[in-house]
Amino acid sequence: MLEGYEILKGYSGPIDIKYLTKEELKKLAQEVRDYIIKVASRNGGHVAPGLGVVELTISLLRVFEPPKDVIVWDIGHQAYPWKILTDRKEAFPTLRKYKGISGFLRREESLYDAFGAGHSSTSISAALGFRVGKDLKGDDSWTLAVIGDGAMTAGMAFEALNNAGHIRPDRFIVVLNDNEMSISPNIGAISTYLNKVISGHFVQETRQKIKNFLQHMGETPLRIMKLTEEFMKGLISPGVIFEELGFNYIGVIDGHDLEALETTFKNAKDIKGPVLIHVLTKKGKGYKPAEENPVKWHGVAPYKIESGEIIKKSSLPTWTSVFGNAIVELAQMDDKVVVITPAMREGSGLAKFAERFPDRFFDVGIAEQHAATFAAGLACEGMKPVAAYYSTFLQRAYDQVIHDVALQNLPVTFAIDRAGLVGDDGPTHHGVFDLSFLRCVPNVVISAPKDDQELRDLLYTAINSQRPFFIRYPRGTAKGVSVEGFNRIEIGSWEELLPGEDVVVLAVGNPVYDALRAAEELRKEGIKAGVVNARFVKPLDDNLLMELANRYESFITVEDNAVLGGFGSAVLEFLSSRGIFKRVVCLGIPDRFIEHGAQSILRAQVGIDWEGIKRAVMEHLLDRRT
Repeated sequence: MLEGYEILKGYSGPIDIKYLTKEELKKLAQEVRDYIIKVASRNGGHVAPGLGVVELTISLLRVFEPPKDVIVWDIGHQAYPWKILTDRKEAFPTLRKYKGISGFLRREESLYDAFGAGHSSTSISAALGFRVGKDLKGDDSWTLAVIGDGAMTAGMAFEALNNAGHIRPDRFIVVLNDNEMSISPNIGAISTYLNKVISGHFVQETRQKIKNFLQHMGETPLRIMKLTEEFMKGLISPGVIFEELGFNYIGVIDGHDLEALETTFKNAKDIKGPVLIHVLTKKGKGYKPAEENPVKWHGVAPYKIESGEIIKKSSLPTWTSVFGNAIVELAQMDDKVVVITPAMREGSGLAKFAERFPDRFFDVGIAEQHAATFAAGLACEGMKPVAAYYSTFLQRAYDQVIHDVALQNLPVTFAIDRAGLVGDDGPTHHGVFDLSFLRCVPNVVISAPKDDQELRDLLYTAINSQRPFFIRYPRGTAKGVSVEGFNRIEIGSWEELLPGEDVVVLAVGNPVYDALRAAEELRKEGIKAGVVNARFVKPLDDNLLMELANRYESFITVEDNAVLGGFGSAVLEFLSSRGIFKRVVCLGIPDRFIEHGAQSILRAQVGIDWEGIKRAVMEHLLDRRT
C-alpha cells in the first residue's frame, strides 16, 4: 500500500525525520494523512482524531528521542500517525484486524508505546509516574503527556495536574491538544474559570463604571471597550488555571504549523518545572468529510474515500438505534424520563432524544463517576433517570453505582451499550466484566434482552420499577424482529423457548438465538436440547430453575461475559446452595483478555457462537456417557 508515497515509502523510523527538510516534512505530513484515510476506509477506525495530530506527532519526533524520552498518548484515538512514524508503517494495513495491530496504544506492540491507552484522561497520571520513577533512578530523559481537550473534562486529569503542580518536576511536559470539540461553553472547566473571574464583584463594578463613562462619548468607544474586553479574556484564559496549578503555561500554538511547534518544544526544554503547551488543532484535518463532521468521523466503519459514504454491511437496526428510538417514545409518554450520558451522545444513540428533549438530556462530558451520582440525585427528586454508558466505561463509575445508587436503592436505569465482545476496538473496549462486577451488588436488577422487542420491554419495565436496574446489550446489528409498543416483564422471569430431554442451554442476551440454532442442529444428531432465555441474571428465576433441575441432569450456560463471577457462576451457586448436584458447563469469556478482531471471529474463538454451543453440548454428553 506504500506505492506512490515519495517520502513515506523510504522512511525507516524516527531517526529519518530529524534530517528531512521543511518541504519534505510537509510532504510527509500529507502522505501520512493519505495513508490513514486509505487504510481506515478499508478497516474503519478513529479517523478524525489521527488526522488532527499529524504535525504534532512529527514535531514530537523531531525534538525528542523516544523511546528513551517517554511520550504518553491519552486514549489512543489519535495514535495512528504515531504508529506509522515509529515502527509500524508496514503493519499499518492490519490496523484493528484480527492478529493485526491495535487501534490503541499497547505496550506489548511496540517499545514506542510507553503506556497502554483505551480509556481517557490517564496520560498525565501515567506520565507523572514515569517522571518520578526516572528521577528516583537519576534518569534525565524527558517525559511528556499528550491529552485532548475532551479528556480534560474528567476529574482524573485535574487530580494529576494538581499532584504534578505540587511535585513540580523538571523535564515534564503536558501537551493539551485542543481541537475545540469537547470543551463546550456550558461544561468546560477552563471557560468556567474565566467566567468566575469576569463575573467577580470588583471586575463587574469596574466594568460598569467604565461603561457609564464611555456612554457619553458615543458608540465607537463602547465598541473599542468590547474588543478590548474580548482580548483580555483571551489573554488571561485558559493559561491562568494551569499557572495556578503550578505549571508554566505556553499557548495557544497552531498545531498544524511545524516550525512553530518545533520551536516551542525546543524552548520548553529550557524552562524549569512542569510545562503545559496548549496546541490548537483541527479534527479531521486534510479530509473534507471529516473536517465538516468531526463527531461522525471520530470513529467510523469502512467508507468510500471519494465521497465519505459509509459502507453499510446490514440494513437491520443496531441495538443502539433500538434503544435510542425506544427512549424517545418512552419520554413522550412520561415527562419524568431524563437521560444522562458521559460524552456518548452519538455513540449511545441519543441524538434524537437530545434534539427532541433538550431540557431533559444531559451530556456531562467524560465524567462517568459524576454521571452516576448526578442520576442518583435526579432520582431523589422523583425523576426517572436513564444513564447511558458503554460497558467498558461503566467500570469507572463502580463506586458510585454501589455507594450512591444501590446502597440508597434509588431507581436509576443504566442502559449498558457495547456489552460483551465489541470486536475491532479490542480489550480496552470489550464489555465483558459487567455481569460479574454488578452481580455482587445488593438491591440491583441485572438483565439482558434477546432481541429488539425485549430491549424495549426491559427498558419500559426498568423505568417503572423503582429499583436500580441494569440492561446490557451488545454492539452491532440487533435481531431485526418487529417492534410494537411496550410490555412490562415480571422481574426475575425467564422464558423456556424450547423444551428438551438430554440437556438444557441457559443463554443470556445476544447468545440466545445462537443457542436456538445450536439446538436445531443438535436435533439432526438425535440430541434434544432445551433452550431457556435467562434474561435476568439477578434475580434468577428460582422457580423455573428448580423445575429445570428436576427435569435435566445437565446444564450449559452461555454468556457474552467473563465466566468468572458471571451468570454461570450464579447458576452454580444457586444449585449448590440447595444441595442440588448437576453437571454444569459454563461458556463465556475465559480468564484472559481477548484480542481485537471481528465479533464473529472472537465469539467463535471463545465458543459462544452456535457452533461453539453445539460442540460443547456434544462433548459434554459424550463425556457423561463415558
